[in-house]
Amino acid sequence: MTSPLLLPGLDGRNPLGFLAALGTVALASRAYAEQTVRLSWCKDSGGWRPQLHFHHCETADGLLDKLSTAQLLSRVSPAFDLGDDLDLPLALFRQAALAALLGGSAGDRTYLDFLSAFGSEAVEAKSNGKATGTISDTAFRTMSGAGHQHFLKTMRTLCADTTVEHVKNTLFARWTYGDPSKNHTMRWDPADDVRYALRWANPSDDKDRADRGSMWGANHLAVEALVLFPTVPRGSRLATTGIVEAPPTGTTFTWPIWEAPVGIDVVRSLLALDELRSSSPDRTVLERRGVVAVFRSTRFTQGKFRNFGLAAAVV
Repeated sequence: MTSPLLLPGLDGRNPLGFLAALGTVALASRAYAEQTVRLSWCKDSGGWRPQLHFHHCETADGLLDKLSTAQLLSRVSPAFDLGDDLDLPLALFRQAALAALLGGSAGDRTYLDFLSAFGSEAVEAKSNGKATGTISDTAFRTMSGAGHQHFLKTMRTLCADTTVEHVKNTLFARWTYGDPSKNHTMRWDPADDVRYALRWANPSDDKDRADRGSMWGANHLAVEALVLFPTVPRGSRLATTGIVEAPPTGTTFTWPIWEAPVGIDVVRSLLALDELRSSSPDRTVLERRGVVAVFRSTRFTQGKFRNFGLAAAVV
């Protein structure tokens, strides 16, 4: 066994940090296709930090060089080009899914995984009780065009602007939030909640937000994690892996932490554990599957935007 590569910049208690860790192992699994890259968590510096396990000793520079050489950081999935937001017509989405299914590269399911994560034409969205002719979409969707903030367009922007240096600062350094936030955040970080009631000044007039407030690398990597959170029709509604929508009590995102190194296929299974949907997960049941901690974040809507709040430990 080789020594694992610690990613000290990521904290599994932060929903964005957890998603960024999953995005990292997803990209690494594609970059190191000749081996199984595994992910585990350990307690370090007051938080749960992810570790990557390779078949050989790997360094931070080696990982970054591999991701850069494979052009995985700048590659834009065709799924990001379907529109600016996820209010996609049923027929268009169905056509894209069929084209991806029939024309996909052998062994590369990424495009289809993104489509599955984004939504389904099997469940039509409704507005004020009326059918809209568009797909029902993922509960991870935080923007839909209001305030010139667009879900898919932001993904394309992050792919175009995120550099290896941004990723390095995300994975291997303390987060300073020194990157401009405008059109460069997916709103999955509790720090993105900039309500006027919580600040000295009106955030819409805050010129500093144009210069800082985001971690581009973290947001870019977190986007890549969506392939591990498919949506699926459940009755007349669309369910999203990892998220429970239970009006009026609220919508919550629950995720597990594990200490044993596991590959990406096992990660998919852990994220979908039914016990995580419980209001009070059974620690004994989860420990049998290697889960040592569970965190939960509440998604809330403030004005025209969704945000994810600070996580609390539930196991």
